[in-house]
Amino acid sequence: MPEVYQAERTISAVFKEQKQVDDVIRRLLDRGVPRDHISVMGRNFQSETRIAGFITKRDVILGGLRTGAIFGSLFGSFLSLLTGVGVLFIPFVGPIVAAGPISALLLGAASGAIAGSAGAGLVSVLTTLGMPEDKAAIYQTRLQAGEFLLLTEVPSDRAGEFQLLLESAGAEEISTIDKTLARPCPGPCKSSEDLSPEVRSHLSSEAQSTFIERYNGVLNETSDEFTAEQAAWEAVHQKFDEDENGVWSKAKVGV
Repeated sequence: MPEVYQAERTISAVFKEQKQVDDVIRRLLDRGVPRDHISVMGRNFQSETRIAGFITKRDVILGGLRTGAIFGSLFGSFLSLLTGVGVLFIPFVGPIVAAGPISALLLGAASGAIAGSAGAGLVSVLTTLGMPEDKAAIYQTRLQAGEFLLLTEVPSDRAGEFQLLLESAGAEEISTIDKTLARPCPGPCKSSEDLSPEVRSHLSSEAQSTFIERYNGVLNETSDEFTAEQAAWEAVHQKFDEDENGVWSKAKVGV
């Protein structure tokens, strides 16, 4: 039986060029990091296809997630290797492409951090993940400048190995936190108490029920927690709007 991958820490770093990101993702996969433990964000992914009518400021964080295969055809094959790729609008950064677990956080719980952050934008999201505020501010500035942010979740006993890998690939501003990105539930959600605090705090009790019902249904069909999380947030967005505190609580009229 193959050894189960146990992610315990998250290493983050900045890359100046897309080709560096492409290279390091392939190297991480070759070293055994599962694709659903790699996240990447950036503004300036090169595409030969013009995307129009796709991003609006009214859709702040609600642009939705698409499959990696679709975005791989637009922005480069390496995105097709990751889970949950989407175009999202982040205040003070603008439209970004986000792939991996970070994209689901931006789609869902982290949007509340942005909504209630009084203009702190991505810094607020990254600090809720456990990142030091000064490092989060650097990452936001570098993303604004068109560079790329990569996060990879790794076992504690291999953190040094993967830090060296990132350094050799041209990474800058490397940082490590002793936690992984939040997932909504440890398997099926039996009740709202099973939801992670990051998810639960941004959903009303009614929205929690909607999230859990859809999450469990898709998880039962696919056995894929990431796909279930995407579907659950999309179900919440279809039925509710956010209030001024970033909580999904306002039932949409006629839904």
